[in-house]
Amino acid sequence: MSQEKVPLATLAVKAGMDVKTARKYLQTRRLPSQMKVPRDWRTRKDPFEDVWSEVEALIKDSPELQALTIFQDLQRRYPGNFQDGQLRTLQRRIRSWRALYGPDKEVFFPQVHYPGKIGQSDFTWMNSLDITIAGQMFSHLLYHFVLTYSNWEYVEICFSESFESLSRGLQNALWTLGGCPESHRTDHLGAAMFGGKEREDFGAYYMALMRHYGIKPTRNNPGESHENGDVEQSHYRLKQRVDQALLLRGSRDFSSRDDYDRFLQRIFASKNRNRSQRLDHELKVLKPLPMYRLDDHREYTVPVGSWSTVRVAHNTYSVPSRLMKHQVTAKLYADHIEIYYAGQSVCSMERLRGTGKARIDYRHIIGSLVRKPGAFENYRYREEMFPSTVFRQTYDRLVNDDPKHASRQYLKILEWAAMNSESAMESSLKQLLNAGEELDFDTLVEMSGNPVEEPLNVDIPIPDLFAYDALLEEVTV
Repeated sequence: MSQEKVPLATLAVKAGMDVKTARKYLQTRRLPSQMKVPRDWRTRKDPFEDVWSEVEALIKDSPELQALTIFQDLQRRYPGNFQDGQLRTLQRRIRSWRALYGPDKEVFFPQVHYPGKIGQSDFTWMNSLDITIAGQMFSHLLYHFVLTYSNWEYVEICFSESFESLSRGLQNALWTLGGCPESHRTDHLGAAMFGGKEREDFGAYYMALMRHYGIKPTRNNPGESHENGDVEQSHYRLKQRVDQALLLRGSRDFSSRDDYDRFLQRIFASKNRNRSQRLDHELKVLKPLPMYRLDDHREYTVPVGSWSTVRVAHNTYSVPSRLMKHQVTAKLYADHIEIYYAGQSVCSMERLRGTGKARIDYRHIIGSLVRKPGAFENYRYREEMFPSTVFRQTYDRLVNDDPKHASRQYLKILEWAAMNSESAMESSLKQLLNAGEELDFDTLVEMSGNPVEEPLNVDIPIPDLFAYDALLEEVTV
C-alpha cells in the first residue's frame, strides 16, 4: 500500500524549522550535527600576537608565573596597548600553550586500600566556621583519625598540635574502635617528629606510643600532604559536614564545650553507621588493644625560681611561693598542666598555647606583693594581676584618683579577693564603679561580706506515689 506523500512545509513545521532549512537538509542528505564545521580560525586579531614570543619565553623560564602577573607586566611595559578586559584572552592562550608544550605535571596514583592496614591522623583548624561558646568565639582545632579502608572517622576537640593532643586523640580513637591498624600515618607533625619539621626522626614519646600499641609509624614526605590523602581530603568534607549541620541547627552558638562536643559526636556517629559493612571487614583483622592505655601527658622536673614560677615547654607558670627553691614535677596534658611536689598535687591550670607566654595566678604571689607594693607598677606580669575587666577598671580608677597609693590600695583589694571571694569583691567593685562612688576598701569589704544575692528558685517535683506503691506490691508478692 503506497504511503500518502506529506508536503515539505508540513514536515518543516512539525520539525520546528523553516522550510528552506528543511529543503537544505534533504538536498544534502546530512543530519544537522553533520553540517557543523569545526572552527579553527580566529574571528578577530590576536591582541598578544606581537608580544607572544616574550610571553612564551617567560613561561618557559618560570613555569610557576601566573597569567595575571605576566599581563600586569605587559601593561607596565606597553602602556595603553592592553586593556583589563583582555586578561581572560591571555589566560586562555597560556593555558592552551601549557597543555600542548608545557612541562609534565605531577601524576597522583590512586591506591588500593586493605582492611586493617592503615590509620591516618591529622589536625585541622575550625575557626573559619565561627563557632561560639556562650557567645564567645571558640578558637580550636579538631584531632581527626581515619581508617583508610572503611573511612571510619573519629574527631575530638583540641587546642594545639601537641604530642599530648595527638596521644590522647589517637588512643581515644583506638579504644573507641576496639583495635589497632597495622600502621599509623601522619604528615610531618611536630607532635610526632623529634625537634619538629626540621628533623627526620620520630620523637621518643611518639615511638613509645607506637610500640605500646604494636603499630608501625609512617609519614609522608615534607610538603606532600596528598600522601596523607584520606584524612587530608576528609578535612574539607569534615568542615563542610559540620557547616551544613550548623545551618540546619540554625545557630553556631553552644551553651558549653560539652554541648558542642555532643553535637560533633552525633554528626560522626551518623556518618560511621553508613560505613558499618566495610568497618566489619576492618574489625575482623585489626590487632587487639594492649592491656592498658598510656598516660596522655609528659612529665618535667623543674626548679621553682625566685619569681615563684616554673618554665614548662617554653612557657612560664606561677606556683605557690612556698615552693620556691624546690623542684616540682609538672605533668603537661593536652589542655592543662598539673604541678606536684612530694607526690601531692599542689595546683592545676590551663595549658598555654604557643611559646614565650605566661600564666600567673595572683593567689600564688599576692602575699609578697602586699608586702612590696612598690614592685607592682613595673611588674613584668602585672597584666596577669587583673582577674577580670572590672579589676582592671578598678586599678585605673585608683591610679586616676590617687596615683601615689593606687598600687597599695589595689593589692589590698586583690588580697581580700584571694583570701575570701573573688566573685563577691568583683560584684561590689562593679556596683561602686557604675555608681561613680569612691572605692573605699572598708566599704568594699562590708559590701562583699554581705553580698546581695537573688533568691534561689528550687523546683522540687512531687514524687509519683503510684510507682512506690507498685514497688511495695512486688516485694509483698
